[in-house]
Amino acid sequence: QVQLVESGGGSVQAGGSLRLSCAVSQNTRDNRCRGWFRQAPGAKREGVATITLFGRTDYYADSVKGRFTISQDSATNTLYLQMNGLKPEDTATYYCAAGWFTGGTCSPLGNYWYYWGQGTQVTVSS
Repeated sequence: QVQLVESGGGSVQAGGSLRLSCAVSQNTRDNRCRGWFRQAPGAKREGVATITLFGRTDYYADSVKGRFTISQDSATNTLYLQMNGLKPEDTATYYCAAGWFTGGTCSPLGNYWYYWGQGTQVTVSS
């Protein structure tokens, strides 16, 4: 069973930075897409950024472009989300996920995100 374990959340003031990490227990045929999602209270879950196992970045939400960077370390099978210039509207529970392609890309709207972490809270104060 594939397991994803996030770390790195916390509280920060607006303009600050955080780096989220997600340790993926194993690579399988059906988890070659990796991504970060978030869900704020009362809101729907949304995709933040996605990347393929081979390092191709497929998606950034418009709201995070230029501020967040998704990356991964193949040697340790760890996914990262570097978040700079944080804003109060970035406050949410952040989840890492792994799954399969939709239409050849790691679309956050796809239905093949099979594996999920437990979530880590990010709180940005003004």
